[in-house]
Amino acid sequence: MKHHGQTVEYIIRKRGHNISDLAKSLNVSRRTLYNWFSQPRLRLDIIYSIGNVIGHNFSVEFPEMFLPNQFEAFQKHDLSDELISIKWKDKYMALLEKYNSELLNRAIKLASSNLFNTPN
Repeated sequence: MKHHGQTVEYIIRKRGHNISDLAKSLNVSRRTLYNWFSQPRLRLDIIYSIGNVIGHNFSVEFPEMFLPNQFEAFQKHDLSDELISIKWKDKYMALLEKYNSELLNRAIKLASSNLFNTPN
C-alpha cells in the first residue's frame, strides 16, 4: 500500500509548489505539512484540501479514496485564480518600481537643490 505522506509530498515537489506558500494556503504551519509527509496514512480531507490548493487530482494516486471527477472543478478554478493572481502581482511590481524610481528622482533633485541653496 502507498505511503500517503510521501506520495503527496512527491506530487507537491514535482509540481514545484513552495512549501511555505502551501502551508499558508492551507492555514497550517510548515511543520504540520512536514508531519503529514511523514505519515503513512493521511485523512481523506487532508489529501483533498491539498489537491484543491495545488490543483491536482489525487484520484490518480489514490483511486480507492477518490472519484476522478472530485477534483475537476477545483483544477479549472484554481488555474484561473492563479493566472489572475500573477497578473495583479506583475502590475503591482511594475507600479512599485515606477514609484521607487520617482522617489529616487525627487530625492536627487531635493539633494542637489539643497547643495546650491545653502546660506552664506
